[in-house]
Amino acid sequence: MLLNIYLKEIKDCFRDRRTLLLTVFLPIIMMSGLTLFYEKLSSDGADDSLTLAVSSTILAEEENIFAVYENIELMKTADPEAVVQAGEAQAALLLTEGFASKVQAGEAATATIVGDSFSQNSANLISLVTDALNIYEKAVIDTRLQESGVDSNLVHPFTVEQRELSEENSMIQILGLLLPMILVVAIGVGASPAAADLFAGEKERKTMEALLMTPVRRSTLLVSKWLTITTIGAVTGLITLLVVVLEITFLTENLKQALTFDENIYLIILVAFLITILYAMFNASILMITSIVGKTIKEAGSYASPIMMLSILPMMLLTSTGVNELTMQHFVIPILNLYSLIKELMFGVIDLGHILLVVGSNVACIIVFFIIGRILFLKDKWVMN
Repeated sequence: MLLNIYLKEIKDCFRDRRTLLLTVFLPIIMMSGLTLFYEKLSSDGADDSLTLAVSSTILAEEENIFAVYENIELMKTADPEAVVQAGEAQAALLLTEGFASKVQAGEAATATIVGDSFSQNSANLISLVTDALNIYEKAVIDTRLQESGVDSNLVHPFTVEQRELSEENSMIQILGLLLPMILVVAIGVGASPAAADLFAGEKERKTMEALLMTPVRRSTLLVSKWLTITTIGAVTGLITLLVVVLEITFLTENLKQALTFDENIYLIILVAFLITILYAMFNASILMITSIVGKTIKEAGSYASPIMMLSILPMMLLTSTGVNELTMQHFVIPILNLYSLIKELMFGVIDLGHILLVVGSNVACIIVFFIIGRILFLKDKWVMN
């Protein structure tokens, strides 16, 4: 009986074109756009052609300062700052008249960079121009020291080198936050319409009374509807995750470099599949309660909205947290532990203790929420309009 009711609910959900659009295609479209956005965001602009507005009186020696960067195109104009404001260039460089001559003569000279740090292209160009000027400054200093017979090591007594703790690609940090967010949002968006329709929708259509009059135990009805919500959420999450991984592999350059798991690939896939099913069950338990409490589909959707907002919060909390800084509490708190575990997996860290903590905490929450939903469903106050 349970299987028959479950299969009937699944068919009804996927028979509705509107529900199919909201549960499957909408999450895929949303997450695909988000993936391409992060790919663009992760680009350092090294291969992009950037336009730097300079004065029309700039000298050849001053132009050579930027020869080290082939992607910087100089636009000579009478008013460089006005060109930037018009959007024809990403930044402008204002040099003191006779800049190169004054520098060689040891006189005071000023270089002013005008740009918009809120624009990615402008910020990238400002960074490149600053680096080029620093290189030029160092070359001038070294020349002056040689002419004075002074060893340059007296002025530069040491060099500073920065080395990352992990040798992994820096894009892993982005993927470690992007993939779990895609997973939880896809599962939430996919399961919400079905959850609202299976309980609140039945009450709104006045079909819940007829359903309860059938010779089927309420617990059986509850379990079948919960399994339906879980299945739709899990299928949506897995399909969306698969599509996003394929897009990263074939449509991106920066993010693709981080998808290298070597010999742990199959174990990582297995753990990712497990936590996807677990979160789908966890999400279904909460959505089931919101749908039972809601008298209409709209009301149930209003109750479920904070859950969607809550599922994105861990991304903000873990943005500045290194994988070696994760503690036990990160793997015990629901939703947060999903982000934490996937972040570990992305860095190639497979900790059995952390996996068991995530599984145990989610199973405990699923049981608690399911019991609450069962108590509510057994009372006519919540299942009758």
